[in-house]
Amino acid sequence: MQVRLEKGGRITIPRNVLESLNLKEGDTLELQLIDRTIILRAGKRITVDDLWGIAGTWEVDLEEVEDAPARQT
Repeated sequence: MQVRLEKGGRITIPRNVLESLNLKEGDTLELQLIDRTIILRAGKRITVDDLWGIAGTWEVDLEEVEDAPARQT
């Protein structure tokens, strides 16, 4: 796939590629240069929704939350 190098070194990634990788404005890409080859990798954007339930569900009392900083060492 070819893309054009624009003013300031900008390139435009085709819409179908952006959609297939679920990339949105502001996402970060990793650029790697090997010899004369440029490799772009899509970074995974993590949202709160991605983390929901990852550590299970715990019930805590408000008092436990308020006392937590005092227990830090």
